Amino acid sequence: MAIAALIIIGAALLLLYALVDPATHLFPRCVIKSITGIDCPGCGSQRAAHALLHGDIAAAWSYNAFMVTAIPFVALMLLAQAMPRHLQRLHRALNSPAVIWTWFIVIIAWWIGRNIL
Repeated sequence: MAIAALIIIGAALLLLYALVDPATHLFPRCVIKSITGIDCPGCGSQRAAHALLHGDIAAAWSYNAFMVTAIPFVALMLLAQAMPRHLQRLHRALNSPAVIWTWFIVIIAWWIGRNIL
């Protein structure tokens, strides 16, 4: 039941992103950018996901390069979370304090870097 619900929700989201351009419709805007004018680490992710769904990697990169580069890691995390017994070492490594702190530092660096450049 839960798997069917996830598949239906996933398909609906893919359809939404495939048919609706977030740059031209009433998608939620970033609160941080609205208030401060500063891009947060996730700014541009909706447009980047839309561009990726249409096979436009260059546009996705221009919207949010961090999101594009993080996709393989997130996929690996999801795989390790889905099969923790079969991938125990990978699951343990990806959930280690060192990896978590590294991602935290990288996200903060991305946030600062994208607003300086």
